[in-house]
Amino acid sequence: MAKQPMLKFVSVDRDMPEKRVANERSKDFHEIYAEYADAKAKEQASRCSQCGVPYCQSHCPLHNNIPDWLRLTAEGRLEEAYQTSQMTNTFPEICGRICPQDRLCEGNCVIEQSGHGTVTIGSVEKYLTDTAWENGWVKPIVPQQERIESVGIIGAGPGGLAAADVLRQAGVQVTIYDRHDRAGGLLTYGIPGFKLEKDVVLRRVDQLVQAGVEFVMNCDVGTDITFEELRNKHNAVLIATGVYKSRDLQGPGSGAQGIVRAIDYLTASNKLSFEDTVPEFESGELNAEGKRVVVIGGGDTAMDCVRTAIRQGATSVKCLYRRDRENMPGSQRETQNAEEEGVEFQWLSAPLAFSGDPVSSVKVQQMRLGAPDASGRRSPEPIDGAEVDEPADLVIKALGFEPEDLPSLWNESDLEVTNWGTVKAQFTTGQTSMDGVFAVGDIVRGASLVVWAIKDGRDSAAAILDYLNSKQAVAAE
Repeated sequence: MAKQPMLKFVSVDRDMPEKRVANERSKDFHEIYAEYADAKAKEQASRCSQCGVPYCQSHCPLHNNIPDWLRLTAEGRLEEAYQTSQMTNTFPEICGRICPQDRLCEGNCVIEQSGHGTVTIGSVEKYLTDTAWENGWVKPIVPQQERIESVGIIGAGPGGLAAADVLRQAGVQVTIYDRHDRAGGLLTYGIPGFKLEKDVVLRRVDQLVQAGVEFVMNCDVGTDITFEELRNKHNAVLIATGVYKSRDLQGPGSGAQGIVRAIDYLTASNKLSFEDTVPEFESGELNAEGKRVVVIGGGDTAMDCVRTAIRQGATSVKCLYRRDRENMPGSQRETQNAEEEGVEFQWLSAPLAFSGDPVSSVKVQQMRLGAPDASGRRSPEPIDGAEVDEPADLVIKALGFEPEDLPSLWNESDLEVTNWGTVKAQFTTGQTSMDGVFAVGDIVRGASLVVWAIKDGRDSAAAILDYLNSKQAVAAE
């Protein structure tokens, strides 16, 4: 009888890929986790319990067939494993690197609940796809038949790129418009290289270019081209702009020099990785070297900022968050990585005011947790008289993002938005209030995860194909 390749969680311990030591990795922007060796990937995949109701799959936004590709990996059938992962995920190597697996697939693994330690799903996913690229298993996008219809996509982030992939495979002509000089959106300019090295993103962009997708870069819709012109030029339009408007700080002194937005800070740092000239970095405005840095916020963007500041040579890096560690929205794994690299977290702390111009200190209000709010989390309340001054030469605002006012920016009053300013679109299809106009990702959901943008892009692309087919059928009558 053949040896059972799975259910080895009872005899094999969970083992993550080797992580570079903190004092080494904190000096550069390379990814901090090594690749699995072939034998280690098979070993860790073999820990999967192959449960009848796979919670890992149901808690993955893309509903990736995780148990099947883990089994195929354990059996050494790596090309089949990659093809299985690729069926539902346009960018598995990106999700394997940046998805918060501790909150999604791995956090809901059955053997984790039984105390055996979760299967290292994300690391195996990354290994599979990197192996696929190395071995030429990632095939070019070659449509079986070209179509005459064209779709314009506004935004070259994960949602727009995922939609473009599906549409080109169906033979649709695709043009992507983006305000930046490189495609990828936050994958390129928001997420630091130590989490996602940029060649990983750019090879997927190049795959789309080779497939015939046209990229129109440095193009700001509403300024360089009107939304109406896009609608007239294409048979359908997909809005995948993301949300880039930063939530602002309040309080005396909040407009001082030295208080900067997280998106500006991270974009400047990422541009340096392409050897671009960045005047704001060279002037010191967006450079943490030799400075006492305070980052305000508790999400993944804040984690990216604190870890970037460490690598730029800050003398100290502190993160203020108004709730406690258990209630922070960011990844616990990222928080641990930051602490190892020398970041100090000040929990239950909120900024009250700022001194100096340029900024020299932050007045910090100590908080406690009160009754739960509408979200179910306990609300932070100030402690009377508990205030301290925290020295700071650079303050980075990482308070989250809000949607821009697209109807005004694009002079399109017919584009319906919600009370939160996000584009109003149908669930699963992305269809908006305007005929032939669809929307996906953060501009619909609000600031969310890359994996949700990928799912939205894929789902909406399928809906756009249905829309184009229906128009074609009507024209043929």
